[in-house]
Amino acid sequence: MADRHLEPDTPELRARWGAFAWSKDNAKQAKAIVARYPAGRQRSAVMPLLDLAQRQVGAETQTQGWLPIPVMEFVAAQLDMPVIRVVEVASFYTMYNLVPVGRFHVQVCGTTPCMLRGSDDIMAACKKRGMAKGHTSADGMWTLTEVECMGNCASAPMVQINDDNYEDLTADRLDTVLDALASGKSPKAGTQEPGRHTVEPLGGPSTLKEMVKANHDYRGDW
Repeated sequence: MADRHLEPDTPELRARWGAFAWSKDNAKQAKAIVARYPAGRQRSAVMPLLDLAQRQVGAETQTQGWLPIPVMEFVAAQLDMPVIRVVEVASFYTMYNLVPVGRFHVQVCGTTPCMLRGSDDIMAACKKRGMAKGHTSADGMWTLTEVECMGNCASAPMVQINDDNYEDLTADRLDTVLDALASGKSPKAGTQEPGRHTVEPLGGPSTLKEMVKANHDYRGDW
């Protein structure tokens, strides 16, 4: 699992992020997000506001984004809530990055279904490219994290890279995805298995075949 800790609150960090404020577009978006919640429940907007803040940091740093302490303080002030409550949310959900990450955050699932389907080979392919678990590469391109189940067990092994999932991976297929990202291209997300669209069985279904084209009533057959 990822080693979750806050980036130290240093004078350098304060100098860089102490004056954080919404961009013009994000200010409008933040206002709309808070307005979704009934009066007195505005603090419920903490999760989407943290996500918005992380994305703004990412846009400013050309990375996936993360949440410096002053940025979390800004969100807390926006919602009139204690900073510690914001930190509790950010540190609980791994969708929030608590330390700087690279341009591409490669999150490899190592839970049992992915492990049985070859996640060790996926992790080895990442390390072969110079990635180290829990660290960002020297060129700032990649951050590698091992994570728990992300719900793609039927198309294991998988990785999440920034906002996209890549599934049915092999080491070679992952290399193809990473090469494309490194060259500025946008590889196809989802399953990397040729002939597979989502998680349907290869070659078509072996049971309930009549359901493919119509809502067939099997009760008479049983």
